[in-house]
Amino acid sequence: MVATTAAAPAARPRRRVDDGVMTVGRSRAGTIAANTIGVIFSLFMLFPVYWVLNTAFKPPTEVLALTPTFVPTHPTFDNFLSAFKAQYFLQDMLNGLVVTLMAVAGALVVGFLAALAIARFKFFGRKGIILVILAVQLVPFIALLIPLFLMLQRVSLTDSLIGVSITYLVLILPYTVWTLRGFISGIPRELDEAALIDGCTRGQVFWRIILPLTGPGLVATSVYGFIQAWNEFIIINTLNSPAKQNLMAWLLQNQTTRGTAWGPLMAGAIITSIPVVVFFLIIQRNIATGLTAGAVKG
Repeated sequence: MVATTAAAPAARPRRRVDDGVMTVGRSRAGTIAANTIGVIFSLFMLFPVYWVLNTAFKPPTEVLALTPTFVPTHPTFDNFLSAFKAQYFLQDMLNGLVVTLMAVAGALVVGFLAALAIARFKFFGRKGIILVILAVQLVPFIALLIPLFLMLQRVSLTDSLIGVSITYLVLILPYTVWTLRGFISGIPRELDEAALIDGCTRGQVFWRIILPLTGPGLVATSVYGFIQAWNEFIIINTLNSPAKQNLMAWLLQNQTTRGTAWGPLMAGAIITSIPVVVFFLIIQRNIATGLTAGAVKG
């Protein structure tokens, strides 16, 4: 009896060890499977980017060859030179930068003030404005293209960078207001009250407390606005002539009488992505902070 009672507890740890080994084995198998799926998905998503780079450095004979080559046998920079020398390329690049920066700057100023009013003050129609901001984002902007064209035509803002900038400002403004509202709501009101007690005015509270603490949110919001305004081409292609468009519209119109010049087109696509990459490198330190700072407030 004594031996039997002593042997029973000794068997339990073995089962726990066996269960632990099985759990570790399953977790490792699951991790390997998840990593494998992630690698395959990453390769699938990165292959078009690789093919753009591959084609940009190929001469025309390799680009149009029946047998594709995954590495250029005779790499060349002629495609990039052809893209720079193409009609309207440099002008459209400058137009895109001007339009994007104007739209993003205007949307941040207007959106920040609107978000501040919604988050910090109580007034009649406040909830209605919030609902309207959400409802506007549900409407496809392409559905408003014809009325927008007619409206801008009446005020002589078609075929102008100012008209496109205002349009892009309106396009990214709802998201800007809604996002910045979350950041401002995350700032404790006690900081405002403490500053007012110390003798600060409303303007000083804005400049010394709210604006610095909302800095990461402004950075994160500007990323979205910059990408959306820089990559848009339907509106500017409809409203403006080729001399007053951006690089996205230039890529669409890069056609010749003999067909598409794939080498210069891919080189132009790489050049088009450079401003976005540079913008990310400049503000990359504040992106993660900005994206997470407003994630817990709505």
